[in-house]
Amino acid sequence: MTDAHFEGRNWKYWTVPRFVNVGGLDTAYRRSGEGKAVLLYLHGLSGTREWNPLHQQLSKKFDVIAPEHPGFGDTERLTEQDSWEEYVLHYDGLIRALELEGDIHLVGTDMGAWLAAHLATFYPERFKTLTLITPMGMLVEDRPFIDIFRMTTEEELERQFNGRFDALAAEVAQEGGVDDVAYQYGQMSTAARLIWNPRYERRFATRLKRVQVPALILGAEDDRFLGKGQAEQYAARLPQATLVTVKGPDAGASSHRMTVEQPHDVARAIIEHVQARS
Repeated sequence: MTDAHFEGRNWKYWTVPRFVNVGGLDTAYRRSGEGKAVLLYLHGLSGTREWNPLHQQLSKKFDVIAPEHPGFGDTERLTEQDSWEEYVLHYDGLIRALELEGDIHLVGTDMGAWLAAHLATFYPERFKTLTLITPMGMLVEDRPFIDIFRMTTEEELERQFNGRFDALAAEVAQEGGVDDVAYQYGQMSTAARLIWNPRYERRFATRLKRVQVPALILGAEDDRFLGKGQAEQYAARLPQATLVTVKGPDAGASSHRMTVEQPHDVARAIIEHVQARS
């Protein structure tokens, strides 16, 4: 990418990414931190093109690497990258390309948590801890199905922030207005190639047993975007899981986007989890 490509990017948490070639794909990532332990952070359906307060808090303790998935942020998507297996192989390649040695602490949020769970089941010996934040990817019986792909932008933001988006708009706004909507639509289109059908991972019931490292599952008090039960399902299937429900702000119950609304609380839980095993 040339400097001209990044002209006009002056939103609140924008930082220029680095790039590493992974199997012919220039993959954008950001990296910063003072600690020796490596923490690989996989973003969710949002949270790209920025080094946000959660990244900042974690980087005070760890060497934080935050890549952008193929088809997200400034990472293009190769034609054949349309399955979880291809994304898992991509991240195997990224870890090799960055020459990450020793134990890696793996963290993911919503769709990134789903991807992190896949990565940990395929390479269980590579990671020292696993943290899943408001994860998606589980079939929750006897709960109303919430179709995230049928939501309007307004409904999506309402559900993600439990009606408190207006107070947090400056935290997530990037180009502004219609441009933000168009950008997010592009990312959701990539997500649809992965999770449109099925909307959950049938094989996790048995595969997650392969993950023998300590796992922290951070759930919301009222996840109106994914509904109740995802975090609980992961905690029940991972052999060494601890489920923590993050308490909400003064305004009410914690939301799906608690990584934005309560980054310090989320960071504190991750730091305690990782440091206890470092």
